[in-house]
Amino acid sequence: LWSVDLAEGYASPLVVGARVFTVETQDKKMEIVRAFDRETGKQLWETGWPGSMKVPFYAAKNGSWVRSTPASDGKTLFVGGMLDVLVALDVETGDERWRVDFPQSEDTPKPSFGFVCSPLLDDEHVFVQVGTALRKIRKSDGKTVWKVLEDERAMFGSAFSSPTRAKLAGRDQILVQTRMMLGGVDPQSGDVLWSTPVKAFRGMNILTPTPIGDRVFTASYGGGTFWFEVAKSDNGLGVAPLWNDELEGNMSSPVVIDGKVYLHGRDKRFHCIDPQAEKVLWSTNKKFGDYWSMVANDNRILALDDRGALFLIEADPTGFKLVDEVEISQRPTWAHLTVCGDKLYIRDLKGLSVYRWK
Repeated sequence: LWSVDLAEGYASPLVVGARVFTVETQDKKMEIVRAFDRETGKQLWETGWPGSMKVPFYAAKNGSWVRSTPASDGKTLFVGGMLDVLVALDVETGDERWRVDFPQSEDTPKPSFGFVCSPLLDDEHVFVQVGTALRKIRKSDGKTVWKVLEDERAMFGSAFSSPTRAKLAGRDQILVQTRMMLGGVDPQSGDVLWSTPVKAFRGMNILTPTPIGDRVFTASYGGGTFWFEVAKSDNGLGVAPLWNDELEGNMSSPVVIDGKVYLHGRDKRFHCIDPQAEKVLWSTNKKFGDYWSMVANDNRILALDDRGALFLIEADPTGFKLVDEVEISQRPTWAHLTVCGDKLYIRDLKGLSVYRWK
């Protein structure tokens, strides 16, 4: 339907009302946020701030550009900058409402891989892993209400995973994965309700943890697949490991359909896992790219490969069933695909394109 050129970035496009928002790293100097008209692609506003860094050499193949996908409540856009800066922008105008530079304001170390986590919102607050901790931040002024699960070591201080909200063992909680552990946090008080270590090579806990009933699925680079149960205990809530398989995750968060987990693994293959039965049901022989972003609709999965291929898959526990595929871009597509109504918003490395679903 329309497309626009952008500078490099892996942040997913965000659709809010009649607008689409993008984030990019321009000339290795500036972080730029743009707003476009959802129907026409016309740029409505643009704003930015100085912000750039170089990731360690062993991660350089994935680039040093902005990674965190922003979040919005319809009024304010919350954007994570690579140097651990959280910025709140007015959705209508792009005017800056507030900015918090955590290394500057709290003397926290600058993250080795940049600000990666994406914010989670409720009515009045932002929950996000920034400044070496999971933080509850006021939407109105950017002030930290509480911070927990702190880790200031240079190797492990920069979390990758994004928090999600779940009700486990009857308790509302923020489910979060740090570089070293998985835990549930009370959204009001910040009390850690339960936690457990998650083995990973150099803290590569990247996936968003996936709640299924009162249990949690996750997978790590160097640690394998994990299945935990959260239950009431004499001291409140406790967690117990149920199963650990050698199948490793990488960066692709899974989708769950009819209790089965569909995961793109570190081995670049696609897998179907039955966590209740504690077994991998099938794995593809074919290898794909390094990363998939996936969305599920009923029993169909739409998967965007980082090499620009878009797959439509029928979720079937008996075997891999590819319905259709199309090349959507000739440039890397690491940003998570966005589906809104009958439209697909695809952010490749240097642009945004919008397609109509037929």
